[in-house]
Amino acid sequence: MKFTLAWLKDYLDTSASLEEISEKLTAIGLEVEEIIDRSKIYKDFIVGHVKKCEQHPDADCLNLCVVNDGKTDHDVVCGAPNVAAGQNICFAPVGSIVPANGMEIKAAKIRGQTSNGMICSEAELNLSDEAAGIMVLSEDAPAGESFANYMGLNDPVIEIALTPDRADCAGVYGIARDLAAAGLGTLKPIEEIYKNLQIKESFASDQTVKLDFSKDHAEACSHFAGRVIQGVQNGPSPRWLKQRLTAIGSRSISALVDITNYICIAFNRPLHFFDADKLKGEVVIRLAKAKETIEALDEKTYTLGDQMVVISDDNGAQAIGGIMGGAQSECDDKTVNILIESAYFDPDYTRNAGQVLKIESDAKYRFERGVDPQFTKTGLDIAIRMVLDICGGEASQVIEAGQALNPAQIVEYPYALLKSLTGVDLDHKKQSTILEALGFEIKTSDKAKATLVVPSWRHDIEGQADIVEEVLRIYGYDQIPLEVTTRETVTRKAAYIGKEALIEKARHTLAMTRGLNESVTWSFLAPKMSALFTYDDVQPVRIANPISEDLSVMRQSIVPNLLKAAQNNHDRGHPNVSLFEIGPVFWGQTPDTQPIVITGLRSGAYQTKTWADQERANDAFDAKADVIAALDTFGMSVENMPISTDTPPWYHPGRSGQFMIGKKPLAIFGELHPGLLQQLGIEFPVVSFEIITQNIPFKEKKKTAKPYVEFSSLQPVKRDFAFVLEESVAVNDVKKTVASVDRQSITDVHVFDVYQGKGVDDGHKSVALTVTIQPKDKTLTDQDIEALSQKVIDQVEKKVGGSLRS
Repeated sequence: MKFTLAWLKDYLDTSASLEEISEKLTAIGLEVEEIIDRSKIYKDFIVGHVKKCEQHPDADCLNLCVVNDGKTDHDVVCGAPNVAAGQNICFAPVGSIVPANGMEIKAAKIRGQTSNGMICSEAELNLSDEAAGIMVLSEDAPAGESFANYMGLNDPVIEIALTPDRADCAGVYGIARDLAAAGLGTLKPIEEIYKNLQIKESFASDQTVKLDFSKDHAEACSHFAGRVIQGVQNGPSPRWLKQRLTAIGSRSISALVDITNYICIAFNRPLHFFDADKLKGEVVIRLAKAKETIEALDEKTYTLGDQMVVISDDNGAQAIGGIMGGAQSECDDKTVNILIESAYFDPDYTRNAGQVLKIESDAKYRFERGVDPQFTKTGLDIAIRMVLDICGGEASQVIEAGQALNPAQIVEYPYALLKSLTGVDLDHKKQSTILEALGFEIKTSDKAKATLVVPSWRHDIEGQADIVEEVLRIYGYDQIPLEVTTRETVTRKAAYIGKEALIEKARHTLAMTRGLNESVTWSFLAPKMSALFTYDDVQPVRIANPISEDLSVMRQSIVPNLLKAAQNNHDRGHPNVSLFEIGPVFWGQTPDTQPIVITGLRSGAYQTKTWADQERANDAFDAKADVIAALDTFGMSVENMPISTDTPPWYHPGRSGQFMIGKKPLAIFGELHPGLLQQLGIEFPVVSFEIITQNIPFKEKKKTAKPYVEFSSLQPVKRDFAFVLEESVAVNDVKKTVASVDRQSITDVHVFDVYQGKGVDDGHKSVALTVTIQPKDKTLTDQDIEALSQKVIDQVEKKVGGSLRS
């Protein structure tokens, strides 16, 4: 929100300095982002007069001009197509610095002709984007006057960061009200600023207006007030109005347009002027018809939806309610009769229409945040007065439909609540004074409590806590007492308990032990990406009001986000990336369908080439090792855990698996599907894992001490076996079968070779294992070892169909 110091002082009677105003604005929550003193920027620029303009003898696109600065004539070579003798212009003499590019103006010869200075365009002066020609000033511009003074650019511009809840301060008058309440001056009443708001009604207009909404949509536009003015002369705005708008970066267009912009910024009251002669029949405010179109003032044609408000006549939509007018009925230089519209449009309808149509306008900015519904007719009267004073004409009686909303909210406010919530002890009289200055009406009051009526322009006030905030904001946050205590204060880390504590341990393990970098990504995805990472039996959860279409679906997996991060790193010369994230996924809209998932991803090489080792790409077993390390922090061993190959569709069907807890998947790991990577344009190997924490069985530990580890003094015995099995048999099934023969004696089963080739039938493989047998009570005899070995052979043959390889 931008405004000038002089504009503010039109509404605030104050002797405070710019510095004091700036400090107070920030103190009351209207943070000052920047103060621009443009008198310094334009200190060397002056109003000049083009006395003479002739064609350059050696260049068709250049002109030789003689510019008078009020005292001296200067020869200037100018290439602007609109330069002409008799014009008043902005002249930059030698030594000036051009604001747009920082270039210093120097005396030079251009195609053999001397040039001592420059005639400036609006773009070069940073006043607008208009660069097609020079800036031509009005005929009354006095040559030799400071350009900054003539344009009103010596008035400091203040820019504040306006939070969405403070819609009332989207107008300069609302900012002045806050400063007055904070003791920095006196707010001038509207009646004092505009002493002649009693508009003479010269005729009765035959223009009629109607609100045409069903009961379900009556709130879309609850009030319309307007007047017809006949005999206006639309031309350039007066100098003071141009200066005001130009100072804050708003380009002056014409008097009628400038008046609407001025009132919008001054009083947070958007208006629209229609050329009354271009309207046909009754003006109807209604919902648009499905696929109804309108050519708007931004020269774009929009297709409307049936939940959007339009102002229409017999020819169709003439404006998008609360957002933008239509080109068909816009005012121009030939406009003589106008209809001024001042209406109240519902914030939700305005916001939704603006998002769908992708339109940003000053009107939309204000209506979607909430304007004062009680100011509709006052804003209309201010507009009428300005039009009559600047453009002339005669006004009709008020044309009205509906009535102004009265959102008066009653709040019972106990004065003691301020101290209770903030520690600030402020007597009831001082609190009442602050609230009344902010516009609150005190219906009843005593020393203990007050009955307050919230002003119509404060949509953000909802209860007692908001009243406390208002009092404290104006009184001063710096007045909150600082309590000093001698008690020892100990700052502790956040206490994690139960499964949360174990998840934190898993985070530490993945980062410190496994070397993965933690990431934090959006919980949203684009629909196209979501479709690639969606479970077959799960419907995507769409966002009703997304930030953008590319972030409109809740993720069912964190893998695509990590994959995008890996691709971004690869594109920037970092192909080997290891990432993980712990966060929710969304398989539904209830808490039990939004589990916390530990997700990791590795791309590129696991280890790079060295003098001792060859480069090795990440594979499914690296992801499996990450899973095993993470699950170990939960006290879970995967040694005897069943593995399923029925993994989600984004995994490689032959190089992925998932550990199961009963029928529930616990952890998925493996390579990503090559078809998926090809579809995404990824040409490097990627492995990933996902641990679904809600499927991890968890019980509170009753014992804190771990059991003793018993070591045997007897020598373990190792025996090697090689079994021939069908190729489809999982090696893990062989390991589990061998381990189950004697769980007391067999302490380890290690696979050291898997072979296919000469000596092994087609469709079969040879799996070689080392079995460790640990005696417990006595040394095993040869007969004991042979008997146990035979049991191993028999069990493998019985359960997985393996035979001992000869």
